[in-house]
Amino acid sequence: MAPPRGPRGGRGNAHGSAGPGVTESRTAAALMLADLRAGQLLDGAFERRTQPLDARDRRWVQELVWGTLRTRGRLDAILAERVRGGIAKLDPEVADLLRLGAYQLLSMGSVPPYAAIGQTVELTKRRHGIGASKLANAVLRRIDRERETIEPAVPADPLEALAQAYSHPRWVVARWAERWGMDDTRALLDANNAPANIVVRPYGVSREGLAEALQGAGVDAFEVPRVPDSLRLAAGVALTELDAFKQGTFYVQDPAATLVVQYACVPEGGTVADLCAAPGSKALELSRRAALVLASDRNLSRVDRMLDGFGRLDADRLVTIVADARQPATVLVDAVLVDVPCTGTGTFRRHPDARWRLRVSDFAVMGAMQKQILRAAAQVVKPGGLLVYSTCSLELEENDEQVNAFLAEHPEFTLEAPPAGTVPDDVLDNGCLRVLPHRHGFDGAFAARLRRAA
Repeated sequence: MAPPRGPRGGRGNAHGSAGPGVTESRTAAALMLADLRAGQLLDGAFERRTQPLDARDRRWVQELVWGTLRTRGRLDAILAERVRGGIAKLDPEVADLLRLGAYQLLSMGSVPPYAAIGQTVELTKRRHGIGASKLANAVLRRIDRERETIEPAVPADPLEALAQAYSHPRWVVARWAERWGMDDTRALLDANNAPANIVVRPYGVSREGLAEALQGAGVDAFEVPRVPDSLRLAAGVALTELDAFKQGTFYVQDPAATLVVQYACVPEGGTVADLCAAPGSKALELSRRAALVLASDRNLSRVDRMLDGFGRLDADRLVTIVADARQPATVLVDAVLVDVPCTGTGTFRRHPDARWRLRVSDFAVMGAMQKQILRAAAQVVKPGGLLVYSTCSLELEENDEQVNAFLAEHPEFTLEAPPAGTVPDDVLDNGCLRVLPHRHGFDGAFAARLRRAA
């Protein structure tokens, strides 16, 4: 018999670590935000901190943490008006606990106010003492009293107002506004705050066969614009519990990543090297056309996870390698894909922590690495072969400017558009692939096909 649930968001003390009065789910959420402050990534922190929880509680933690990060700018404006001296004076963990409590009060209608307040106060008391807990109690009770009409003051600066309303750093909003204008920037910010869809690709079965299997498991599946072989699943599906997942008949891949590989249009029956392959979905997609895909990554644990994924699918025509893309461990091949490390500004909806982690200096750091990888990759492309450069960034420094600089240094390469009809025309831009969240509804992506002279 299952232990009784406490007031939403966990089974009280059922798992035994949080202590009376604090659910494991809320403790996990607080620890995840501490992990982010320590420089860890959101997905890894989520997997580690929610491992003891059941599927329902994991979904609740994800809703809370992802939602808090997506609305952090607005939450901070609301809290700043109710914390004497402003939120910046608080201990960073106390500030995060207040954000979690405020988000439950303002955006999670399934959570009773007494639970949102009481458990946040108790958690604050346990981790920071009675003084901090009294502050949390006063601030959250005031927010609860005022929540029907609560709205922070709107900044006079239009860019600051956009940044606050859509919870993005002002400097990011400013650079996008300069490039696209205010209306498109507002649309992009809005797209970044929408939950990312779960999209899967059939493997070893037809799209119709996979859809039928999912329907049989009670999972609704929908068509995906521009990528007709993919299926969008209804929200809240526990993928790993599905028989279709266990049987290896699909893998998860955002349509933007699928379009990158389709745009690449590698030679049928050729040998392809994917030099930054983890987590591996692009390598799987490449193997639909290639006779052999050499999937490498410099991180052993990431290669191990990639290998596990290939094993679940019983995938063939793939060989995994531990190697740094700046020193490719391969002979000359017909095509090379380098999906380089980047700032990831096209994936803010999927990784809401990334917007708060990004620094201006990251463009220089990432740019230097991207240039090294691109130069190294060029050395293992056969004469007449293909080099495909891609990112999940929206930024010109990481995309167009990198390609232009490479072509200026390597006259033996030329930009080549894919064959007509390979991808929809509306994702092509002067021969390059450019997918934008606010225009296409997917993650952001960029790719360029660079043909080496025969």
